[in-house]
Amino acid sequence: MHLNKRLTSLSTLLLISSVYSTYAKSENAQTIYKFRNESGVLSFSDRRPKQTTEFEILKFDCYACRSNPSIDWQSVPLNIRDFRSITLTAAKQVNVDESLIRAVIHAESAFKSNALSSQGAMGLMQLMEKTAQSLGVENRRDPRANIIAGSQYLKEQLDHFEDTKLALAAYNAGPTAVKRYQGIPPYPETKRYIERVMILKARYDKAL
Repeated sequence: MHLNKRLTSLSTLLLISSVYSTYAKSENAQTIYKFRNESGVLSFSDRRPKQTTEFEILKFDCYACRSNPSIDWQSVPLNIRDFRSITLTAAKQVNVDESLIRAVIHAESAFKSNALSSQGAMGLMQLMEKTAQSLGVENRRDPRANIIAGSQYLKEQLDHFEDTKLALAAYNAGPTAVKRYQGIPPYPETKRYIERVMILKARYDKAL
């Protein structure tokens, strides 16, 4: 019986590790613990729960997570030159504010066209392979193709959720997660991502 209990405890600890296939992937995934607290309420935390061994490990990330978390996004230098003609074209083509497109690029890849995440997201707007294929992109490292497709995908989220923050949550954590939680998913990185992009957008609004 004692051995069975130990095996049960071990199997409980080895619960499925779900890696979210997010649109923006990082080389530094963050671990989130999903569990029910002592009151039976479904909870999420970036710290391993002490009150229970029954939890699910969720991992998700974005390329921009590699950035120093102490960066002051209110003062970090903006980039208003690189790929400007492309972001202008994309903004007009898909009817999305150029400031938002550039804010997403800044947050996703820091304007590095060769940015590559551990999960395979690639390019300026960090396109996953399947997403790129669905948007007709053959070369994700091509700045023009990447920005046009990424902007189109962003526009789809804006049209579907009719809210900029929800659209950004879908861009970061995936639209399925936004629908599942009927709002911004309770992921600390997604919340930070939204805050980061919104700050950058406001600044690009004034700078462009």
